[in-house]
Amino acid sequence: MMQYRSPFASMPPVVKNLILINVVLWLGTITLKGLGINLTEYLALFFFESDNFRPYQLVTHMFMHDTRGIMHIFFNMFALWMFGRVLESVWGPRRFFVYYFVTGLGAAALHTFVNYLEYRSMISGMSPEQVNMVLSEGAEALSQSKNFIDAQMANLNIWLQIPTVGASGAVFGVLLAFGMLFPNTQLMLIFPPIPIKAKYFVIGYGVLELILGLSHSASNVAHFAHLGGMLFGFLLIKYWNKHSQNFY
Repeated sequence: MMQYRSPFASMPPVVKNLILINVVLWLGTITLKGLGINLTEYLALFFFESDNFRPYQLVTHMFMHDTRGIMHIFFNMFALWMFGRVLESVWGPRRFFVYYFVTGLGAAALHTFVNYLEYRSMISGMSPEQVNMVLSEGAEALSQSKNFIDAQMANLNIWLQIPTVGASGAVFGVLLAFGMLFPNTQLMLIFPPIPIKAKYFVIGYGVLELILGLSHSASNVAHFAHLGGMLFGFLLIKYWNKHSQNFY
């Protein structure tokens, strides 16, 4: 008689639980939306000037994903499984847990800072009265399918209500760590199907994210959140390497 062994059995605990939480919340968001409850309004990360912003969203947004398709959560969880299980096996659950959340919070921090710069640019041509009106009345107007007649006020109002979701910032931090700890490991790209060393893959991905972020290409993607995860991951690894013996 053959004994069935769950694929989760050999997965390290932190990675396993992170994947489970993400998948459960993704399915829960889809299910509750059909009942008229939008979890995204509560758990996604909104800009801090938005009426929908809550401090806890800095953490909860890392477990939310786009429900319009499966690719967003699939690629994030696949990368977390592929690279995160190796890191957790090397570092242990505690250090990997700390690293994951530091990079996720770092991603949110850089993303919020870049959004703040964009926000300052958007309100530079508006009067304080117009800005205050958008901040105080904008969310209610959109909930009633209305918006301001003034184009600048309308654009600002829509921008303030766009949330950020996804584990991508922390996942990019995980990718960065894998590239630093195992720089010469050969990875196989899908498009094109060629092998590439992990260090070159990470560098190339980072440069691409920077270019896309500065050029505002694929503006529905939080490129600076990805870069924030990589930046804070790099700084944390360097700190650990300096203050811990035989870190890697």
